[in-house]
Amino acid sequence: MNINVKKIGKNEEEYVEIGCYEQDGRVNDIVRFVKSLDGSISGTKDDRIYEIPVTSIYYIESVDNKTFIYSSKDCYETTHKLYEFEQILKERNFLRISKSVVLNIMKAESVKPALNGRFSCILRNGEEVIISRKYVNDFKELITGRG
Repeated sequence: MNINVKKIGKNEEEYVEIGCYEQDGRVNDIVRFVKSLDGSISGTKDDRIYEIPVTSIYYIESVDNKTFIYSSKDCYETTHKLYEFEQILKERNFLRISKSVVLNIMKAESVKPALNGRFSCILRNGEEVIISRKYVNDFKELITGRG
């Protein structure tokens, strides 16, 4: 596979072009990865509004009808609901892993089986999240490229 990088002017919009015989799993993985690098989400912390780059988000959790965005060290509150994030970020390597958590799988460091068909996922910042039994197959399909 050849990779070409072309420098463009500052007034031109950046783009990615893929030449392929067919759009297979490998191409879909590249597209999903490139999409995951773009965008940000608003969140509040200490009465201030921040724009959190999607690539900085480790996971999003819903607790007591409130939704929180977690980065490596910080936690932000947002007005969006978990199901909205699930829809918005589904093409960006995010996956619902339990009733209350949407995970950025690019931040997963290791995964191992836990009790009752669940999986334990250690993130790059050392935190642990649990992948519930209902979502284990979706997780496996996404990380193996069959999703």
